[in-house]
Order: sequence, then structure tokens, then C-alpha cells
Amino acid sequence: MNFNFKDIITAFMVLFAVIDVIGNIPIIIDLRKKSGHIQSEKAAIIAGFIMILFLFLGQSLLRLIGIDVNSFAVAGAFILFFIALEMILGITLYQDNDGDVNAMSASIFPIAFPLIAGPGSLTTLLSLRAEFHIENIIVAVLLNVILIYIVLKTSSKIERIIGPNGIQIIRKIFGVILLAISVKLFATNIKMLFI
Repeated sequence: MNFNFKDIITAFMVLFAVIDVIGNIPIIIDLRKKSGHIQSEKAAIIAGFIMILFLFLGQSLLRLIGIDVNSFAVAGAFILFFIALEMILGITLYQDNDGDVNAMSASIFPIAFPLIAGPGSLTTLLSLRAEFHIENIIVAVLLNVILIYIVLKTSSKIERIIGPNGIQIIRKIFGVILLAISVKLFATNIKMLFI
């Protein structure tokens, strides 16, 4: 076992910034109003299951289509870069227009997938796999799942305490951190493609 506290914290922070559960509180509250109720436990567990499953099977899927982890990590760095720009500049580069929210499935779709375990977090997991030992990433995922559960359970209280300005400040801080991480991820893996 190669547990490393620093790697766990770094992976946790990267995933936390990409998932952006604090920044998604307004969306979660809106979904809670539309569906009447969100099953926090179900959403957190399903999101965690999807992320851990992709962490193990993602590399095999890449091999199947002939892409190495370093190439995927470089692509992931671009995605992280654009997510960071969205967070810092307050713009939306990707918009998913869905219809009505079903009360029964709101916990799974769109909260567990794609809001929490979406393209950004799944790409990030494989990018992290190119940098860290898998057990450190699993611990980081589990810590994020616990935090996601707490945020989903207390989203209304958090919104009242932090307020809209507080949420924006948190998004911008994590956006800058994510931007720096995406640059490091790109620089590390682009070298590996030319060796």
C-alpha cells in the first residue's frame, strides 16, 4: 500500500474543485424545489460508485480504443483548464438543456450523474491516475463522497450562511487552484508523450 497524505489531499482538492459541489448549491436547491426531495445518501453513493468504477475500468476502455493514459491526462488538463476558466470568469462554456425533472430520479440524474460524476470528474480521475497511486485516489474519492453527502443534506443551510457572494468567492478561489493544477498536469504529461 502506498498511502501518501500529501497525494490524498492534492487529489481530494482537485476532485473537490472539479465537482464544485459548493458552487452547485444553487442548482441543487433549484432541483430540490422542482422535485420536492433529494435523496442525499443515494446521490452520494451512486456518484462515488460511478467514479470508483471509472477509475478501475477507464484505463481498460482507453486501451481498447488505443489511447494511453498520458494522452488522456493531457486532454484532461484541457478540460480542467476550461472548467477553471468557467469558475474564475463566471461564464458557461458548456450548457446542457434538459426538460422537466422527475421527482423519483432527481437524486440520480442530474445530481449523481452528470453534476457530480460528470465528464470533468471522470476525466480528472484518469488524469490523477497518471500522477498518483490508485489507493490515494480512492481515499480522495471517498472523502469527496462524504463531503458531497454533507453538502446535499445541508444545502439550504449552507446557502443561507455563505450567501450568493460567498459561493462566488469560493468558486473563484477553487478556480485558480484548478487552473494551476491543470497547467502542472499538462506540463508533466506532455513531456511523457515525446519520450
